[in-house]
Amino acid sequence: MFSDFDMKLIMFTKMLKNIGNLTLQQAGDHMAEIGFDGADLTVREGGYVPPEGVIKGLPDAVETLRSRGLDVPMITTNITDAGKSYARDTFKAASDCGIKYIKLGYWEYGGFGKAEGQIRMMRNDLDGIYKLGKEYGVNAAVHIHSGNCLSSSAVLLWMLLRSYEPNHLGAYIDPGHMAVEGGLTGWRMGMDLLRENTRIVAVKDFGWFRGPHGAGQKGWSVDIVPLSEGLVPWVEVFQYLRGMGFDGPISLHSEYERLKLSELIHQTKVDLGYIRDILKKL
Repeated sequence: MFSDFDMKLIMFTKMLKNIGNLTLQQAGDHMAEIGFDGADLTVREGGYVPPEGVIKGLPDAVETLRSRGLDVPMITTNITDAGKSYARDTFKAASDCGIKYIKLGYWEYGGFGKAEGQIRMMRNDLDGIYKLGKEYGVNAAVHIHSGNCLSSSAVLLWMLLRSYEPNHLGAYIDPGHMAVEGGLTGWRMGMDLLRENTRIVAVKDFGWFRGPHGAGQKGWSVDIVPLSEGLVPWVEVFQYLRGMGFDGPISLHSEYERLKLSELIHQTKVDLGYIRDILKKL
């Protein structure tokens, strides 16, 4: 519970690899120095652990991170089909390593007129993934992601998940993406509906800008901004999480793609401090 600070504040490892091209050892050193409790480890194409080599690669990666005092409560994958050869291996390896949560991949929206059929196919995929989660005693989680994803809608995700036991197939809520899609109260309603399903929380924030990245052109675009400057009222978010009794991983994403590594590390420290200050006051 929040009063005991049981939840883990962890860092999504994507940007340390993408921007810094860091080895996992180097990434682990940075995460430990910044002050994180653990890591959200990428187990997908281009990630720290390739999915085809997960049986050996995941235990080795977990050992590397744990040797630096970092827990690994979750991994991020691209899994959307339990029938893929590496899907079962990933669930088994996670279970063997004591990793409780697996972030799934994305089901893309195919365009106007296709949503209903795609939702049925997604439901069929989730049936198979749920069975894997139940077999291996881990929790697969669908991430709410704004834009061209079926999981951009928290209401749709709630409808899809409500027939599954949430300890084997749950929601990975992302208030930043939820605010992009429902900036007034849609994000709040989404958290409300998914309160029994929520197993992981992503932390990042966005702003809307006129033209691409505020370039002054026609139209609007969305871009990552520091946590203290974006759309999300984080104090309110964490108050709701406390009321829900949430004690799972909080994954700080730090997806500042235009920053240099040193700038990314600095901004990540600022964002982590911002969240810790909020938690201290709850």
